[in-house]
Amino acid sequence: MFQILFFIILSFLPLTSFALEINIESAKENFQYYSILHLKDKNNFLCQAKQNNFNETVKIICAFSKKPSKKLKKIQNDFFEIDTKIKANGFFLIIKPYYKMKLFPVIFDMVVESDVYHVNETLAKHWMIVGYKNTIPYIKNEQVKEDGINFPFTMKKDMFPYVGGLDLKGNPVYIKQAQDVVDYIKIKQYYKENKYEKCLSLINDVLVNYPDTLFRAELLYYQIKVYSKLEDYDRVIKFAKIYLREFSSDENIAEVLALIANAYAKNGLNIDADYFFDRLFTEHQDSEYCKWGYIYKGDMLNNSGAISKAVKFYKKAYYESKTLLVAATAAFRLAQYYMNDAKYKDAILYIKKILKAKPDFFFEHFKESMDLISSLVEHEDYVVASDIAKVLLAKMKKDDAYEKLLKNRAIWLSKSHQKKEALEALNRYLKEFPDGTYEEEVQIAKDALFFDTTDENVSQRLAHYDKLIEDYAQSTIGQRALYEKAKLLLQEGRFDDVLSMKNDLLQLNKDEFDDVEDIIKNAATFATQKNLKEKKCHKALTLYYDYKITLSSQWDDSLYMCSMKEGDFTLAKKVIQPYLTSKEIEKRELWFYRYIKVDFMIGKYKEVIKASKDLITLIEDEKHSSKYLDVYRYLFDAYDRLGMEDKLLKSIEDIQRVFGIQSQDIERYVSVIHLGEDRKDDNIIIKYGKIAMKIQEKTQTYVESPYIEFTLYQAYMNKENYNEALQVILSLDKRTLLANQRARAKYLLGFVYSKLWRDEEAKKAYDEAIKADPNSSWAKLAKSAKEL
Repeated sequence: MFQILFFIILSFLPLTSFALEINIESAKENFQYYSILHLKDKNNFLCQAKQNNFNETVKIICAFSKKPSKKLKKIQNDFFEIDTKIKANGFFLIIKPYYKMKLFPVIFDMVVESDVYHVNETLAKHWMIVGYKNTIPYIKNEQVKEDGINFPFTMKKDMFPYVGGLDLKGNPVYIKQAQDVVDYIKIKQYYKENKYEKCLSLINDVLVNYPDTLFRAELLYYQIKVYSKLEDYDRVIKFAKIYLREFSSDENIAEVLALIANAYAKNGLNIDADYFFDRLFTEHQDSEYCKWGYIYKGDMLNNSGAISKAVKFYKKAYYESKTLLVAATAAFRLAQYYMNDAKYKDAILYIKKILKAKPDFFFEHFKESMDLISSLVEHEDYVVASDIAKVLLAKMKKDDAYEKLLKNRAIWLSKSHQKKEALEALNRYLKEFPDGTYEEEVQIAKDALFFDTTDENVSQRLAHYDKLIEDYAQSTIGQRALYEKAKLLLQEGRFDDVLSMKNDLLQLNKDEFDDVEDIIKNAATFATQKNLKEKKCHKALTLYYDYKITLSSQWDDSLYMCSMKEGDFTLAKKVIQPYLTSKEIEKRELWFYRYIKVDFMIGKYKEVIKASKDLITLIEDEKHSSKYLDVYRYLFDAYDRLGMEDKLLKSIEDIQRVFGIQSQDIERYVSVIHLGEDRKDDNIIIKYGKIAMKIQEKTQTYVESPYIEFTLYQAYMNKENYNEALQVILSLDKRTLLANQRARAKYLLGFVYSKLWRDEEAKKAYDEAIKADPNSSWAKLAKSAKEL
């Protein structure tokens, strides 16, 4: 039999009025684990078991009249879950079993008292709860007879000797020497203070001087942890193997599994690492070290290039962890990933969570935090960078690194919208380092902030600069005022005003104002971007060419749109070209589509056909690409422009298959009708003439009338389908036609009536043809027809 003991003392203020001791013991009897929970207080308190319909204890509630100052964290092991609740009428412990449990009041001290008897108390100073899986250990569970007499049981003659604590082998523990206990406490303190070399040295001394020490498991455990901190992963693996072999049931087994898995991963032995990760995740999934394992597994995957899989493990650790350190570590990893993946909003979200919940984490991971700050500054997120720097500065020694970071934080803030905080940071540097290395840089930044931190508005500051320029035109003060005015205008987004100062700015001393050209170039760049954003395309492109602007890829969309609007198709194709070989399918589809539009605009129809076919290949199985389906129409129109009549029929069928019958395609259907006329193919005319008429009826627009009706009429007549021809030509009665067109329609109506032997109606139609336009050729034909 063995025991694992740990104690939790819950102390409430004032300590003298209420102190509750919770003692959880775990052991093994007859190959079955069990656990005993002791609850002790100096005053009597109530504990009551709640049972279900099968007389199984499902909950035990213990009540106390006094309350702690704040809610306590949940406590749990393999058999119990202990939660707390604070209500107006007192403080409550709620114990729930994972398997089975039984409640006993501890009334008698078996060492002191010799007489015991069965009790059924509801109040006691000491309660014991036994958690077990199948059968309760040691205790014979018999039903007490309600009508029996409860005689006391006396053990004076059969008193067992009391020997005190036993070691793991069942022998009495004699505390002749307590030095290993003292050293063990020192080892824990050294580890806590990060004095790892001292910690290792003392561990080795204790193992040599006290080979049979009861703390061997704990010493080996700390040895593994120290080597992990020192990144000596070979030794982590060596000692963890010993620990896992000799202490396989120790309470720290989950942490050791996490550390050995991480050590193998760090040494690049991923298969071995996965073995221990699998053990950790399956055998100890409820342990917090399982969550550390998720982070270590994520690191391993990240280092091997499986970044997306790594992110899943980081998120798993973040959302499942119940400790701040694990959650902060996972959040930090996610922030690093999202920064590298250019998803800055997501990265900032996780950084802010760490700043709020566990800001000290950044100092504890100083180097990685400095790298993160550099990335934030690179992407101009100065406020968050300065927030992290503030945390680091609070813990740093005042050395050169401290001075530099103090300066940088002040400068970063001066570039942000937090001008007041920036001035405070700049003044802090000047106060702490009056003759510091960066005193001049900080002073310049402070001078630049002077007007930003006053009550003057921008107009007043600009007026102040203008006065300085006028009063000190030839002096450094005037030049500085001109320079600062340009910077202020740039800061305020008045880019055109900066560009209007171009000639004066270029006259400034380049040694003193070495970034003047950058200011002008930035103003031109920002002005270009502003005009692109506002769709002022002519101005944007003028600036683009005049100042030889280079824009990042984020502006390619806007630059493309403006180049199309201004008819600068050369620029449009220049913007498009890099995307045609993109590995991102969606990007390639978009820019192929745009490429087709440009080539169509400039009449490169052969190129349109080639590119359209490529795009159709890309999108034909992609539902998300429906926005590019117009490529089928571009392909048809290119065939039409090139007179590739043999391709038109297949192309119009594709359009009909993809879009159905839509009004915007009526001209394309008319083109196919023309093709039918040229080929004298009445079937083509009839098929697409009917579609064209259907579109016009649906939209109530008759732009293509009466061409469609006349052509379709003739096709039906050629096929001697006189009834269909009649219906087509009758539809023109509802249309507004020119006199000559009306004469033709009426003549044709009369003609089809005559074919149907409806002579009276034919005669009437001929009369209407003559009346519509007496001098037209159709009127003459009508007269001739009447005479027959």
